[in-house]
Amino acid sequence: MAGNGGSRRRPAPRRAASGVKKAAGARKTVAPKKKPPVPVTQEPPRTFTLGLVPGTTPGKWISAWRERMPRVELALLPLAVADQHDALRERRVDAALVRLPLDDDDLHIVRLYDEVPVVIVSADSHLTAADELELADLAGEIVIVPGDDVLSASVPGAVAPAFAPPAATAEAVETIAAGIGVVLVPMSLARLHARKDVAARPVRDAPVSTVALAWPREATTADVDAFVGIVRGRTANSSR
Repeated sequence: MAGNGGSRRRPAPRRAASGVKKAAGARKTVAPKKKPPVPVTQEPPRTFTLGLVPGTTPGKWISAWRERMPRVELALLPLAVADQHDALRERRVDAALVRLPLDDDDLHIVRLYDEVPVVIVSADSHLTAADELELADLAGEIVIVPGDDVLSASVPGAVAPAFAPPAATAEAVETIAAGIGVVLVPMSLARLHARKDVAARPVRDAPVSTVALAWPREATTADVDAFVGIVRGRTANSSR
């Protein structure tokens, strides 16, 4: 048995190199140069003018427009029905919510909806006993036809007023509130002119009033297309 003095020491293991030596002739890796950012071209602010005849309520479309077209101001221009055609022809508006009929081959017209016709009567009229009426129920009544009438309803047996017809529906409603006569209007106008001393009832067989979106054919801009898409319910990402 060998003593401690004769024992051999094992050589200490070599430490691993802290880094890996680059092979001879290896190319130095160069990081790619960053491309400069592409400048974002912002459109200059502009205005899209929408005409509105009385009774039209584009609230939900306005909200959608402001969300999708933040750099294009939406200006609303109230129009009388008698002025709707001239406003479009003279390009005072880019597009308009109008009431048909509106015959003009130079206009694009998109029908939107038909309004329920109603009769406005005084709050204490016997006609308020029914929830719904027919034109025949108005026989013997003084039917007022204002200058801005949009229904052109014919009421059999109606009594013509002994006074000149008022120029506007608002004046007709004031006369009815005083207990004289009735007037036929689309439901939206009845709501517009609602007051405590008058009441409104639907008339089943009276003419309807059709609301449409119209714009000049030669002025179909990207903004017009955007508004048409909103009105037709297209989403921001949907194709035409």
